[in-house]
Amino acid sequence: MEGKRVVVGVAGGIAAFKVAGFVSQLAQRGADVRVIMTRSATQFVTPLTFQTLSRNHVAVDTFDEKDPSVVSHIDLADHADLFVIAPATANIIAKMAHGLADDMLTTTLLATQAPVMVAPAMNVHMYQNPVVQENMDRLRQAGYRLIEPGSGQLACGYVGQGRMEEPENLAAAVEAFFRETPDLSGKRFLVTAGPTREPIDPVRYLSNRSSGKMGYAVAEAAASKGADVLLVSGPTELSAPAGVRRVEVTTAEQMYQTVIGEMDEADVIVKTAAVADYRPVNPAESKIKKNEENMVLELEKTTDIAEVIGKRKKHQFFVGFAAETDRVAKYAQEKLSRKNMDLIVANDVSRPGAGFDGDTNIVTVWDKEGEALSLPQTSKREVARRLVALIGERLHGHR
Repeated sequence: MEGKRVVVGVAGGIAAFKVAGFVSQLAQRGADVRVIMTRSATQFVTPLTFQTLSRNHVAVDTFDEKDPSVVSHIDLADHADLFVIAPATANIIAKMAHGLADDMLTTTLLATQAPVMVAPAMNVHMYQNPVVQENMDRLRQAGYRLIEPGSGQLACGYVGQGRMEEPENLAAAVEAFFRETPDLSGKRFLVTAGPTREPIDPVRYLSNRSSGKMGYAVAEAAASKGADVLLVSGPTELSAPAGVRRVEVTTAEQMYQTVIGEMDEADVIVKTAAVADYRPVNPAESKIKKNEENMVLELEKTTDIAEVIGKRKKHQFFVGFAAETDRVAKYAQEKLSRKNMDLIVANDVSRPGAGFDGDTNIVTVWDKEGEALSLPQTSKREVARRLVALIGERLHGHR
């Protein structure tokens, strides 16, 4: 973090008091921190507080030009290696989503070319409001990195999601950003994603609740770092990420044949797909009619793709996923060893914010030596970014 230039935008929410600790941690780690406050933010914390902690002038007024040799908001926009908006209120999120520039902070944001992290903080009902969720989706699509708020007691008295991430976790996210492997050019990623569908008859099938969002996020993150990515996808409603080659499959057998046919060319295999463990033995050729009170469906095991990859891999770096509902650490580490994986990403899908079909996840990553990475509830895109960064470190021989 030494010498890294971080601009922190503080909006008008009660969580502004927590940002003082965040700025202090960045400064203690050697970062060059500049703070921009909205007028509303100064009602909660004074500019003098942030000036003292950052040892730099705090910008509030767009027209307060202290240095005639530069235009302040352009100079700050150009200065940043990274922007962090904390707390990100519903108001500032709406302004960012729609390109408004009516104060020093929003004007500078429009002018910067730096990556932007956003740490929302607001009442649980505000956070759940469809308009706010839509605005956050717009930011994600624009490439902003959202650090999902935690759940708990809120300043307004409610209990629920909306509490800004803690200062130490924000600082860790910034540190991780600067540790990212800059380039994966020349590396070939094979990523599996989504569910499979095992036919019962021409109109029915066995499947699961996987949306494919985690796998697609991994493919997108790897491609953004220059990797050549092949995405083998079960049925989803998602569009292929830019620069990613996608092969669509339906059944577990189709996914198995595709993966085995492509794995020798891969440097990294990331298996996020939720592949069916069983399939009907004799799918009916025509629609089964509702006649009997009960129906017995005979199932047989599908091929364990991860097990085959683990046995056949030579030079490949193999990452698996484990969706569990209890004893997560035990089952994940057993699977890591049994299937010869290099990393395993595990989550408890019974926990709110970590299950199927959502936009967030809560994961722990293990390697053969123990826990390698643990992430609180955050967006699947952020999980993917951190996972790809960890894979990049391992490929380059760093631990």
